Amino acid sequence: MLAERLGWAHSKVSKLENGRQMPSDSDVQAWCEACAPAGLEELASILSALHTLQTRHAEWKRLLLGGAHGHQDTLTRLHSKARIIHNFECNVVPGLLQTGGYARAILAEVIASQALPNDIDQAVASRMARQQILYDTSKRFHIVITEAVLWYRFAPVPVMLAQLDRLVAATTLPNLRLGVIGFTTAYSRIPDHGFWIIDDKLVQVETMTAELNLTQADEITAYAASFRQFAGLAQYGDQARAIIGDVMSTLRLQVQA
Repeated sequence: MLAERLGWAHSKVSKLENGRQMPSDSDVQAWCEACAPAGLEELASILSALHTLQTRHAEWKRLLLGGAHGHQDTLTRLHSKARIIHNFECNVVPGLLQTGGYARAILAEVIASQALPNDIDQAVASRMARQQILYDTSKRFHIVITEAVLWYRFAPVPVMLAQLDRLVAATTLPNLRLGVIGFTTAYSRIPDHGFWIIDDKLVQVETMTAELNLTQADEITAYAASFRQFAGLAQYGDQARAIIGDVMSTLRLQVQA
């Protein structure tokens, strides 16, 4: 049997065959040598396709092997090279606009849910360092969030108030356009999930189990069209600040109660 020939556990073969485990380069080579020696001529192209797949569908358990801070550093390098960034979020405040307190709450949940080593201090510091790109006036940012983002309580009220105040301040940045889609808005499409568009060359989507990196032209076109729809529904400037201010007023009443 294949498992015996390769010296692998039967469970490993089953996982590879059923797509429950990603093979390593050496796994692919050993498989080809055992099953299709002639296919060794195509090994380089097979491995290239595998690496592309791993980039497009990067599982969190693999991305976060070095801890939460390592992925933050990767995002910093990616965003620092970008010139135009579009971001839509319907659940959480975008990482580029998070306060330290809010980021700590979000990253703590990630560390707990993924059973990572507790590198929370490094992760928060890395996320805060990434925000320095907002002050690079050669870059342009267009971020749209739903009003639900303002209400979801991922942190205590004082932390949420500080976070909302940070969003108000962000509306005044000269190279950032921040829009808020209010609850009373009639949506033209369902806000399924958040996503990033980097220089119209890459779309990033976070799922519960993986980060998707989409680079095909039709994928980017579809997400760009979605972003334009959401952006067209959003309120900006004074109107956006009014929506945020109403939420802050409600939260302040809770503190005083």
